[in-house]
Amino acid sequence: PDDDPKNEGGVVAIVAIADVAAYVKPGSPMDREARKRGNSTYFPDRVVPMLPERISNDLCSLVEGEDRACFAVRIVFDRNGNKRSHEFIRGLMRSAASLSYRQVQEAIDGRPDDAAGPLLEPVLKPLWHAYKVIMKAREVRAPLDLDLPEHKIDIGEDGRIAGVRIGDKFESMKLIEEFMIQANVCAAETAEAQRRSVIYRIHDAPSREKLVALAEFLATLDLNFTKGENIRPANFNRILKQVDGTEHDRMVSDVVLRSQAQAVYSPDNIGHFGLNLRRYAHFTSPIRRYADLTVHRALIAGLKLGKDGQTDDELAELTEIAEHISMTERRSMLAERDSKDRFIAAFLEARIGAEFTGRVSGVTRFGLFVKLDDTGADGFVPISTLGGDFFHHDEIIHALVGQRTRIAYRLGDAVRVRLEEAVPVTGGLRFELLEGGSEAPKGAGRRTRSPAGRGGAKRGKYGKSPRKAPRGRR
Repeated sequence: PDDDPKNEGGVVAIVAIADVAAYVKPGSPMDREARKRGNSTYFPDRVVPMLPERISNDLCSLVEGEDRACFAVRIVFDRNGNKRSHEFIRGLMRSAASLSYRQVQEAIDGRPDDAAGPLLEPVLKPLWHAYKVIMKAREVRAPLDLDLPEHKIDIGEDGRIAGVRIGDKFESMKLIEEFMIQANVCAAETAEAQRRSVIYRIHDAPSREKLVALAEFLATLDLNFTKGENIRPANFNRILKQVDGTEHDRMVSDVVLRSQAQAVYSPDNIGHFGLNLRRYAHFTSPIRRYADLTVHRALIAGLKLGKDGQTDDELAELTEIAEHISMTERRSMLAERDSKDRFIAAFLEARIGAEFTGRVSGVTRFGLFVKLDDTGADGFVPISTLGGDFFHHDEIIHALVGQRTRIAYRLGDAVRVRLEEAVPVTGGLRFELLEGGSEAPKGAGRRTRSPAGRGGAKRGKYGKSPRKAPRGRR
């Protein structure tokens, strides 16, 4: 709690981040290699780190009871969670305990273990109170509120998949995320105040074309979407709230996600649409993202906190660096996704012929993508296996519609499928649809340039169908 009588009910938080700039000097061999990699890449069974293990797992990694160099920001919030002031500091920090998200959550929920118990009253409860305070301002800001499930692959000691599960979600994760967002905002604001050029994390508003397509799709569900000039994340949140808990919630979430632009790095700030922030720069993960390291250096130079700050050479190359690390991020995301697909295909290879429940996750002129409920695996249902009808691809409602039967297979529909083929080398899965589909809305299937194809025809050679790259991370 802030002891300033002029800030009654306010809180003070210090967000401390590993001081990677103290070890990785501009232009050094280690710096050149980190820039080349752009970021760390996370596969189910291993990590390809941006920095050597001596840095990432030791000198710049918290160890309980050990001093570590840090670059921190002290932030003062008022009782409504609005930031009043902030100050950057370089120094040392000592971790009192290395706690997992689960340990913290269980302690807050009244079930502390031996490690978290002694810290519950002096540390964890005040931290939780500060989190609740800053969440008040977040609710007013109303960033895009998409909550999509993430599947985790558990690897056994033999290197094979032991299982696939939906990743844990604790409010303690949101606590860390929100304080990191606040630190990132402070970094961007300070860089601008010091007139230091910096690489921002930018996220443009959706294009007019995507907004029109989204509005047309939502209209088929009797949902009204305002696509005016002053579009805000709150416009999307209103729609997501309307469908929450209904049969359309997953489908609408997917379509809203696909309507968004991709977040990238750039020295030209246009703000971050999804977070509804005017200034935002990555500061909190310099071990695994080169963008954050450049921001640290800019702040060190601007605030005169050392001689290891931004150099003239790095300053002159910010545009080139931003374009390069935007590319390496997309490359890593594709590699991570392909790796997961191959592991899961290997895991399911022994279950060919088994039946699964899932949802339609993509609709194309050639068939349906289906995501399984239990593993999150993505597979393909060729249009030739859908039955003896001629199907039209209706892009507005994201569906394949039978010309004679008027049956529609729509994005987000619950389905039951049988696994027909698994190809671990490509990560490809082929399903046969057993149950699913519903009567097409009036007029559906007659709003596309050309028909998709005929079901029941001879199957073509199966291969993993191309899909668009995933949206950028925050």
